[in-house]
Amino acid sequence: MILAAGRGERMRPLTDTCPKPLLKVKGKPLLEYHLDAFAQGGFRDVVVNTAWLGEQIEDHYGHETAQGARIVYSHEGKDFGGALETAGGIARALPKLADAFWLVAGDVWMPGFLFTRAAYDRFCASGDLAHLILVPNPAHNPKGDFGLSPDGRALNQADTRHTYSTVALLRKDLFASLPAGNPQGLKVKLAPLLRTAMDQGRVGAELYHGPWVDVGTPERLAQLNA
Repeated sequence: MILAAGRGERMRPLTDTCPKPLLKVKGKPLLEYHLDAFAQGGFRDVVVNTAWLGEQIEDHYGHETAQGARIVYSHEGKDFGGALETAGGIARALPKLADAFWLVAGDVWMPGFLFTRAAYDRFCASGDLAHLILVPNPAHNPKGDFGLSPDGRALNQADTRHTYSTVALLRKDLFASLPAGNPQGLKVKLAPLLRTAMDQGRVGAELYHGPWVDVGTPERLAQLNA
């Protein structure tokens, strides 16, 4: 699943007329880097949630890309008038997803990351509810988000914390506390669900050192394209 429903307030005025996942880095929309990476890893069925200017995303990609990715949309904007936060949006799209699935935000740039079948199979064989890809803390998030134990467990509390890259493997059971399909359009954040699962010892993690940028401001986009 690719998260593409956000308004992109910090990216204004660029996002006044263009959804953030369609902004281009080195000539290619941010969203397309993920579509290509999924296809390269053998994951060709993709759910994209939309809200702000979401019709532009569907108009641009349709339901199948040149690389063979098949796209199904979850239109939060059309259904509820706006985005449902991360967990709310995932819960809304859950009937379209497999029991275990990759997740990535459409506004991060990490061209070297590999969505591998081996990682997916390891996660499916585990008893974990989530497996997070963490990255070294960028300047805009110096305190990080989650800790990482020596044996690869994500920690709710830790002296040293890393930044959540927005890439994860998730299991449907992580969202068991939410109504199936989120028919009421509840707005729910993902972090509290992850923290609860961490306290239960059911979240794995690893630290990724490849290129990664949260393209959250026009300045960061300009730096990438310079």
